[in-house]
Amino acid sequence: MPPTPTVVLVHGAFADTAVWFGVVAELHSHGIPVVAPPNPLRGLAADAARIASVAAQIDGPVVLVGHAYGGAVITVAGTADNVVALVYVAAHVPEEGESPGELQGRFPATGPAGDLQRWSYPVPGGGEGVEVTLGVEAFATVFAADVSAPVAQVLASCQPPLALAAFEEKATAAAWRTKPSWALVAGADRVIAPDVERFGAARAGSTVVEIDGASHAVTLSQPTAVARLIRDAVHAVSRPAHIRPQGTHPPA
Repeated sequence: MPPTPTVVLVHGAFADTAVWFGVVAELHSHGIPVVAPPNPLRGLAADAARIASVAAQIDGPVVLVGHAYGGAVITVAGTADNVVALVYVAAHVPEEGESPGELQGRFPATGPAGDLQRWSYPVPGGGEGVEVTLGVEAFATVFAADVSAPVAQVLASCQPPLALAAFEEKATAAAWRTKPSWALVAGADRVIAPDVERFGAARAGSTVVEIDGASHAVTLSQPTAVARLIRDAVHAVSRPAHIRPQGTHPPA
């Protein structure tokens, strides 16, 4: 039998690796190796290069899992040779040449534009870039409506900022065209509209699970369901090649 793939969990904007806490515990309980590296949130190409580098240094196959903007990151990073599957969790699933902003712009806005707080940061060579966080008061209702108030309050205070340019940077590859994918749609997501998640997953030919009433913070509120989908992907790509299900991905 092939070795069990290592799961690499990639967080998105407005949260750090803590969003995976319950998911990691669930996967560990099933004997699945996990790595949850920080996502720099500085730019799609740079962030994807960072995650691809992590994957490439893991001995054996890798299943990349992306939450939110992390979905765009794994779409590009997933071209790494040892990546065998992709799992999208309440995520952007862009096409090559498409930015997360363009993908989101295909559908009526339900996102947090009016709740974003802008910050400046120095960039190499001089000058300033713009980065954004969610307003602390809006965080619970926009990002984490189904998470306890104390946890949402802590997350709001600890959120890392996203460089605004990352949201507008176009994906240079779409790994889902050549690799199998799974997707979870959060039915009450107010950061990425559920229709955006459904569209991206359908275009990628992903195996889809939808959770009604789940917020963008579904990794925290529904860790067992998220881990179950990841385990489905791990088990599917761990089977001998001759008994793996045929993919449904559109041709390149």
